[in-house]
Amino acid sequence: MSQATLDDDELFEDAASEMREDVEESLGKARAELPEADAIWEVDADNTLGVLNALRSALDIEDAEDHLVDAKKWYTMGERADAFEDADDLAEEIEAVEDVLDDVTDAHEQVSDLASTVPQLRSALEEFAEEADADEDAEDEADAEADTDADAEADEAEAEA
Repeated sequence: MSQATLDDDELFEDAASEMREDVEESLGKARAELPEADAIWEVDADNTLGVLNALRSALDIEDAEDHLVDAKKWYTMGERADAFEDADDLAEEIEAVEDVLDDVTDAHEQVSDLASTVPQLRSALEEFAEEADADEDAEDEADAEADTDADAEADEAEAEA
Protein backbone atom coordinates (compact mmCIF):
# COMPACT_ATOMS: atom_id res chain seq x y z
CA MET A 1 0.00 0.00 0.00
CA SER A 2 1.12 3.50 -0.65
CA GLN A 3 1.65 6.10 2.03
CA ALA A 4 -1.33 8.11 0.73
CA THR A 5 -3.60 5.11 1.21
CA LEU A 6 -2.45 4.65 4.79
CA ASP A 7 -3.01 8.30 5.46
CA ASP A 8 -6.51 8.10 3.97
CA ASP A 9 -7.28 5.01 6.08
CA GLU A 10 -6.01 6.72 9.20
CA LEU A 11 -8.02 9.82 8.42
CA PHE A 12 -11.11 7.69 7.85
CA GLU A 13 -10.57 5.86 11.16
CA ASP A 14 -10.15 9.21 12.94
CA ALA A 15 -13.29 10.55 11.30
CA ALA A 16 -15.21 7.40 12.20
CA SER A 17 -14.00 7.65 15.78
CA GLU A 18 -15.05 11.30 15.94
CA MET A 19 -18.46 10.44 14.47
CA ARG A 20 -18.96 7.80 17.14
CA GLU A 21 -17.95 10.32 19.80
CA ASP A 22 -20.40 12.85 18.32
CA VAL A 23 -23.21 10.29 18.45
CA GLU A 24 -22.37 9.34 22.04
CA GLU A 25 -22.05 12.99 23.08
CA SER A 26 -25.39 13.91 21.50
CA LEU A 27 -27.06 10.93 23.17
CA GLY A 28 -25.58 11.98 26.51
CA LYS A 29 -26.90 15.51 26.03
CA ALA A 30 -30.33 14.14 25.08
CA ARG A 31 -30.40 12.02 28.24
CA ALA A 32 -29.31 15.00 30.33
CA GLU A 33 -32.18 17.11 28.95
CA LEU A 34 -34.84 14.57 29.93
CA PRO A 35 -36.87 15.60 32.97
CA GLU A 36 -35.92 14.07 36.29
CA ALA A 37 -38.50 11.71 37.75
CA ASP A 38 -39.03 13.96 40.79
CA ALA A 39 -39.66 16.96 38.53
CA ILE A 40 -42.79 15.34 37.18
CA TRP A 41 -43.86 13.71 40.43
CA GLU A 42 -43.45 16.51 42.96
CA VAL A 43 -45.17 19.73 41.97
CA ASP A 44 -45.78 22.82 44.05
CA ALA A 45 -48.98 24.55 42.96
CA ASP A 46 -52.11 26.09 44.46
CA ASN A 47 -54.64 24.52 42.14
CA THR A 48 -55.18 21.92 39.45
CA LEU A 49 -54.29 24.26 36.61
CA GLY A 50 -51.05 25.19 38.37
CA VAL A 51 -50.17 21.52 38.73
CA LEU A 52 -50.91 20.87 35.07
CA ASN A 53 -48.88 23.86 33.90
CA ALA A 54 -45.93 22.87 36.09
CA LEU A 55 -46.12 19.33 34.77
CA ARG A 56 -46.37 20.54 31.19
CA SER A 57 -43.24 22.65 31.71
CA ALA A 58 -41.40 19.72 33.27
CA LEU A 59 -42.31 17.57 30.28
CA ASP A 60 -40.95 20.05 27.74
CA ILE A 61 -38.16 18.13 26.00
CA GLU A 62 -37.45 20.21 22.93
CA ASP A 63 -33.70 20.37 23.69
CA ALA A 64 -33.54 16.61 24.22
CA GLU A 65 -35.25 16.09 20.88
CA ASP A 66 -32.72 18.36 19.18
CA HIS A 67 -29.83 16.36 20.64
CA LEU A 68 -31.44 13.09 19.57
CA VAL A 69 -31.76 14.43 16.02
CA ASP A 70 -28.05 15.26 16.07
CA ALA A 71 -27.22 11.77 17.33
CA LYS A 72 -29.36 10.15 14.64
CA LYS A 73 -27.84 12.39 11.97
CA TRP A 74 -24.26 11.43 12.88
CA TYR A 75 -25.22 7.80 13.33
CA THR A 76 -26.86 7.68 9.91
CA MET A 77 -23.84 9.28 8.27
CA GLY A 78 -21.52 6.81 9.97
CA GLU A 79 -23.68 3.84 9.05
CA ARG A 80 -23.96 4.84 5.39
CA ALA A 81 -20.23 5.40 5.22
CA ASP A 82 -19.70 2.04 6.91
CA ALA A 83 -17.55 3.92 9.41
CA PHE A 84 -18.54 1.98 12.52
CA GLU A 85 -17.09 -1.44 13.22
CA ASP A 86 -19.81 -2.26 15.69
CA ALA A 87 -22.70 0.19 15.92
CA ASP A 88 -25.30 -2.07 17.56
CA ASP A 89 -24.79 -0.38 20.91
CA LEU A 90 -25.37 3.04 19.35
CA ALA A 91 -28.51 1.86 17.58
CA GLU A 92 -29.86 0.41 20.83
CA GLU A 93 -29.04 3.59 22.74
CA ILE A 94 -30.73 5.75 20.11
CA GLU A 95 -33.81 3.53 20.23
CA ALA A 96 -33.92 3.64 24.04
CA VAL A 97 -33.68 7.44 24.14
CA GLU A 98 -36.23 7.71 21.33
CA ASP A 99 -38.69 5.47 23.23
CA VAL A 100 -38.42 7.61 26.36
CA LEU A 101 -38.80 10.80 24.33
CA ASP A 102 -41.92 9.36 22.68
CA ASP A 103 -43.41 8.56 26.09
CA VAL A 104 -42.62 12.02 27.42
CA THR A 105 -44.00 13.65 24.28
CA ASP A 106 -47.25 11.69 24.61
CA ALA A 107 -47.55 12.70 28.26
CA HIS A 108 -46.82 16.35 27.37
CA GLU A 109 -49.61 16.33 24.78
CA GLN A 110 -52.08 14.76 27.20
CA VAL A 111 -51.22 17.25 29.94
CA SER A 112 -51.49 20.13 27.47
CA ASP A 113 -54.93 18.94 26.39
CA LEU A 114 -56.02 18.60 30.00
CA ALA A 115 -54.58 22.00 30.91
CA SER A 116 -56.74 23.60 28.24
CA THR A 117 -59.80 21.50 29.11
CA VAL A 118 -59.86 22.06 32.88
CA PRO A 119 -60.54 25.84 32.71
CA GLN A 120 -63.33 25.23 30.18
CA LEU A 121 -64.80 22.54 32.41
CA ARG A 122 -64.61 24.84 35.42
CA SER A 123 -66.43 27.61 33.53
CA ALA A 124 -69.12 25.20 32.36
CA LEU A 125 -69.64 23.91 35.90
CA GLU A 126 -69.80 27.45 37.30
CA GLU A 127 -72.36 28.47 34.67
CA PHE A 128 -74.40 25.35 35.39
CA ALA A 129 -74.30 26.05 39.14
CA GLU A 130 -75.34 29.69 38.57
CA GLU A 131 -78.24 28.60 36.37
CA ALA A 132 -79.30 26.00 38.94
CA ASP A 133 -79.16 28.66 41.69
CA ALA A 134 -81.19 31.06 39.55
CA ASP A 135 -83.78 28.32 38.86
CA GLU A 136 -83.92 27.50 42.58
CA ASP A 137 -84.35 31.18 43.46
CA ALA A 138 -87.15 31.51 40.91
CA GLU A 139 -88.87 28.41 42.37
CA ASP A 140 -88.50 29.82 45.89
CA GLU A 141 -90.05 33.12 44.76
CA ALA A 142 -92.89 31.29 43.01
CA ASP A 143 -93.51 29.20 46.16
CA ALA A 144 -93.44 32.32 48.31
CA GLU A 145 -95.90 34.04 45.98
CA ALA A 146 -98.15 31.00 45.99
CA ASP A 147 -98.03 30.94 49.82
CA THR A 148 -98.87 34.65 49.95
CA ASP A 149 -101.78 34.16 47.52
CA ALA A 150 -103.05 31.18 49.55
CA ASP A 151 -102.80 33.21 52.77
CA ALA A 152 -104.70 36.09 51.16
CA GLU A 153 -107.41 33.72 49.93
CA ALA A 154 -107.65 32.18 53.40
CA ASP A 155 -107.95 35.63 54.94
CA GLU A 156 -110.70 36.55 52.48
CA ALA A 157 -112.54 33.31 53.23
CA GLU A 158 -112.36 34.02 56.98
CA ALA A 159 -113.56 37.57 56.45
CA GLU A 160 -116.55 36.38 54.44
CA ALA A 161 -117.42 33.76 56.96
